[in-house]
Amino acid sequence: MWGFLYVFTFTAAFMGSIAWKMRHDPFGGEFKANWNASVGSVYTDLSYGAGEANKFDLYVPACRSRNRYSLVVYLHAGGFTSGDKSGDAEMLQWLCSKGYVAAGINYTLCSEQHPDANVYTQSLEIKESIPYVLAEAGRLGYRIDEMAIAGGSAGGCLALLYAYRDAGASPVPVKMVFEAVGPSSFYPEDWKCYGLDKGTEESDAAARVLFGTMAGRKIEAEFGTPAYDQEIKDISALLWIDENSVPTLMAYGKYDKVQPYEGSQRLLKALEAHHVPHDYYLCTHSGHGLQNDNRVYGEYMRKILEYLAVYLPIRS
Repeated sequence: MWGFLYVFTFTAAFMGSIAWKMRHDPFGGEFKANWNASVGSVYTDLSYGAGEANKFDLYVPACRSRNRYSLVVYLHAGGFTSGDKSGDAEMLQWLCSKGYVAAGINYTLCSEQHPDANVYTQSLEIKESIPYVLAEAGRLGYRIDEMAIAGGSAGGCLALLYAYRDAGASPVPVKMVFEAVGPSSFYPEDWKCYGLDKGTEESDAAARVLFGTMAGRKIEAEFGTPAYDQEIKDISALLWIDENSVPTLMAYGKYDKVQPYEGSQRLLKALEAHHVPHDYYLCTHSGHGLQNDNRVYGEYMRKILEYLAVYLPIRS
């Protein structure tokens, strides 16, 4: 029950914030592209595997004269149970308008039809999709030699996992990651938003069910021990950070009731401890949707372009 309660709340809260943002654009189109053939083209529902959800959309810039291109992958939100790459069309068009090949990738959602899907299996699908994305870009005449990965909420979680856990196996170097409100760690004391911090037999049992549902395995080790970290490591981006981790840009809401703000503080401290280049934007009046801090959110979006210019510059 706790696992399903979590994903339902996660989904409802994020989709509500998305609906609000679709009705209101306080930035006057600053982060949107005037999408047309002079800007780029999109190829939709390209396959990367046998699963029904194993599809991606590829946005390619109109300019075909460069010898090499950079890829930016953006992963969709939806509490790991809903959402679709098409929901990020504006973000992907905007990235493509800046000269990048951009890809939105679907993954198998946890549902009645796919009860065994979880954060770990979804992260494996993202890992498996990247060679297909690169191959399709190459077939279209866009040779990719480096990439960034990004996402929001559930997509942010998956982006961090690829950036920290799987970057070493990536077919091309991963140069940076940017994300908003993605859960990165799973310690009961941080998850106050679900009452998992009580330290009681009941709350500990609920935490094991919730985190086990997300990890796709039974959680048995005592919380706060190396054995527990090992059990949860497959889905905890925090536990993969070291001095070689990629530059990281992130945004979180102080009053987030969907994923814990406290977890983002752990992420920040780990990046600081390992001297990883990073920027952390805190929306001090917002929850999961970040909709109450337009100034800060605008700064985060502008910083994306700064990071891309430094770590993934457009080249001839």
